[in-house]
Amino acid sequence: MTDDIRAIFDQAGCEGTLCVQALDEDAELGLRADEPVVPASVVKVQIALEAETWFAGGRLDPRQPVTLSAADRTPGPAGISLFDDDAVLSWRDMVVLMLTISDNHATDALLRRIGIDAVNATAARLGLTGTVIESDLQTMLDSIGQDIGCASWEDSVAWAACASAEELARADQQLLASRALDPVQGTRTTARDMVKLLRLIWAGRAGPAAACERVRAVMARQLTRHRIASGFRLPVQVAAKSGSLAGVIRNEIGVISYPDGSRYAAAVFTRSAPGSDDLAISGAIGTAAARAVTALRKEGT
Repeated sequence: MTDDIRAIFDQAGCEGTLCVQALDEDAELGLRADEPVVPASVVKVQIALEAETWFAGGRLDPRQPVTLSAADRTPGPAGISLFDDDAVLSWRDMVVLMLTISDNHATDALLRRIGIDAVNATAARLGLTGTVIESDLQTMLDSIGQDIGCASWEDSVAWAACASAEELARADQQLLASRALDPVQGTRTTARDMVKLLRLIWAGRAGPAAACERVRAVMARQLTRHRIASGFRLPVQVAAKSGSLAGVIRNEIGVISYPDGSRYAAAVFTRSAPGSDDLAISGAIGTAAARAVTALRKEGT
């Protein structure tokens, strides 16, 4: 089966790692499941769990209104990152934006409030031995710009708009060697770690029961449906969080729930050359997850 899954990634033009486990029995299918990978926005599940833990414990008022200044927005393709004016949101609504549309600025606001050390300490407590967050998203994006010879991420975007094909090709090679895309130097995780995190959240053991319940509920509302969810059809339900970075990294983790009560935690991480077929790779994530779940369901019958 692992050869079949590897072939799915090969056909889509990417490398892939995968871990799928049944939540209610001892069954697993993995492909390079312990290999370090770049999580991209998958880390937002960890940040949401930490924030919701603070809410549940009274350390942070989830309803507190917070002004997010337009002057220092973290870049991103959706949400507050695109606003021209200051925005006022509560902490708990930032969690919603972070998990449903992967809002980068809401993520950084939350992460700066609760602290990277707190998120990493929770990861260590939960036994996620291969998972470390090294910086907020703004710092990570700026490091990519710097590693291709620009002052910042925004500077690199402006430069790319006027660069020649030769310059862009050279920048692509520098991008692949950048710190942010290196799971040794940058923020990192493993497919097995993320499945373990999902299992703990779905069991209500990753933190306070209310925090776990909230993370599960908001993940079920993610708008992205073209990755893991694309491999399944109703009435099967998928609660997930995707992650993408620089046209190289495309990931998703999530829990697939069947009407018969069986549930499966899946973590799929991919890496490709810049400019690869996004739709093909996203579809491969869904196909690989579905193939693995089908194999586990057959084993359980």
